[in-house]
Amino acid sequence: MTALPLSRSRGIQWSAVLREAGLTAFVAFLLTVPLVGLRTVDRPTGLTIDARFDEVLVAVFLVFIGRLGLGLIREGQALLVLVLALLATGVGIVAPLPTQVLEVILVGGGLVIAIRATVTLVTNRSTLSQAERDKRMDVVAAKVQHASRWLAPIGIGFALIFPFLPFADRHLIDIGILLLTYIMLGWGLNIVVGLAGLLDLGYVAFYAVGAYSYALLATIFGWSFWVCLPLAGLFAALSGVLLGFPVLRLRGDYFAIVTLGFGEIIRIVLLNWYEFTGGPNGIIGIPRPTFFGIADFTRTPTDGMPAFHELFGLPFSSLQRIIFLYYVILVLALIVNVFTLRVRKLPLGRAWEALREDDIASASLGINRTNAKLAAFAIAAMFGGFAGSFFATRQGFISPESFTFIESAIILAIVVLGGMGSQLGVVIATFLVIGLPEVFRELEQYRMLAFGAGMVLIMLWRPRGLLAHRDPTVTLGGARKAPSGPGSAAAGGVS
Repeated sequence: MTALPLSRSRGIQWSAVLREAGLTAFVAFLLTVPLVGLRTVDRPTGLTIDARFDEVLVAVFLVFIGRLGLGLIREGQALLVLVLALLATGVGIVAPLPTQVLEVILVGGGLVIAIRATVTLVTNRSTLSQAERDKRMDVVAAKVQHASRWLAPIGIGFALIFPFLPFADRHLIDIGILLLTYIMLGWGLNIVVGLAGLLDLGYVAFYAVGAYSYALLATIFGWSFWVCLPLAGLFAALSGVLLGFPVLRLRGDYFAIVTLGFGEIIRIVLLNWYEFTGGPNGIIGIPRPTFFGIADFTRTPTDGMPAFHELFGLPFSSLQRIIFLYYVILVLALIVNVFTLRVRKLPLGRAWEALREDDIASASLGINRTNAKLAAFAIAAMFGGFAGSFFATRQGFISPESFTFIESAIILAIVVLGGMGSQLGVVIATFLVIGLPEVFRELEQYRMLAFGAGMVLIMLWRPRGLLAHRDPTVTLGGARKAPSGPGSAAAGGVS
């Protein structure tokens, strides 16, 4: 029977525990005073500053208690901390605090500390080295990825029926469209970052090229979405080739800086080329997609095209267009996923993985590094262009403010947090990075603060990403124990 580490014979080192908790609380105080304690308010008399120091004090106290609990877990008091953490969670649920944000912090923090204490009690160890944590997480990640053979069909099946579930209203379907858009972007960037090992900080530039390509072609020439979609991907791929050819000989930080500059150049061009792109005013009146050119989703369509609801004998509903857009982005995302999983088994995909592991050794084996990297850049840019054209037709309006560096940072964060090279990891990270902020949208003042804190915690706990473990694409001397077969690849499984 596993012994519970209630206490240690040497006693609790209260001085060290309190010192760590106090230092953490002090750092939290320095951060929360400008971010939480002071708020600008626009009043008729002018811009004023409201002080909210009660929230600062409560937040700092919660941080102190949380860090104290972690210290006591390290000192062998996991059972005591577990009981107190559960009590704190209950207090956060029933007792009123100054703001709803503090209630969320208390409940969420109490649950995190309780989980940490429970893990310590189960494993009978208070601390694990980084190598031990990575080894254990690799085992978990391998099991999750091998389970994708049956997880992926279930996920795809749920995605297919989601718009018709009783609880799926327009707001939830819109969130589903947003999640699928970022999943598609993450899978596209995963080709460059996860497979080829190139740090691209300007991926949003190809997203913008695709969006503006469709918007300009549709508004100037009147072409439909189905004609402009492949052209938007082609223009984005061309821009990827034009950028990649002169700079792919760079490595590491130098390459990342160039891609960051390219993303900003595209944004500035869109912002200042007023005659062509509309400048800061953007492009309005972007046409919505029709039902494959057969029917329109309006109540009374023009141009002699029948209405969708009349064609299929359905009552008119504005939700029909939203559901159609949902399935369009779902199909586009699945195409990107299937293509990526298939190309990894081809010589080109194996060349990408070889370049990622050792650039010099790959060159010594005869791999043309420039051509392989250029192919990765062009294919990833094409997928970004597809996503951009869908974004333009879904919004009906685009402007340079939609394609800032923060978008590139979010997409890159999805790839890194999910585990570079992991398709399933991108899906999980998208739900964490995009889905959770949407759920807690009422806490909009603290969304980026929570996002940054989550990034720091993930990088400390799991630097290589949630599902960083990857089985090799090619193995010698036998098959793997739990391979991800072709069926799982087509369904969205990862290796």
